[in-house]
Amino acid sequence: MFKWLKKKVAPRIEEFDMVAPIRGQVVSLEEVPDPAFSTKAMGEGIAIHPSEGRVTAPFTGKVAHVMEKSKHALIIEHESGAQVLIHVGINTVSLKGKGFNPHVQTGDNVKAGQLLMEFDLDAIQEEGLPVITPVIVPDGQEMISHVEILEGSSASPDAPVLRVYLKA
Repeated sequence: MFKWLKKKVAPRIEEFDMVAPIRGQVVSLEEVPDPAFSTKAMGEGIAIHPSEGRVTAPFTGKVAHVMEKSKHALIIEHESGAQVLIHVGINTVSLKGKGFNPHVQTGDNVKAGQLLMEFDLDAIQEEGLPVITPVIVPDGQEMISHVEILEGSSASPDAPVLRVYLKA
């Protein structure tokens, strides 16, 4: 066989680490005052008490979905196809976009660390809503074997918080 006919195949990804998309204090999902998150009914992950109102891409990938009307949440897709939900605050859908400024749209390609959204911590809290932010790997993704929570209480863009293992 001719060498130039051999197709180069990218190595298969078996796992990937995800850094915190928001600076702040990492806590368990059990601390989220919403049973959809605290019981892990939607998936495995962490929560962050934000210290600033900025969401950055936790890895290079694409924006699978931005909640257009409420702007409070988005889904990022890794090159493996695995998706991660970043849900700023609890019951923030009720703000109908007030205090949220997305910098990306559904379908955009993003680089790790790129600014995805800004949000007004004070405006959210003035409405009496918690700013704790769940970051989860939603259940039902067939390519995912399991999710590991990595230790650490401080969320920063250079500290991995989740490791996602993919099925062989």
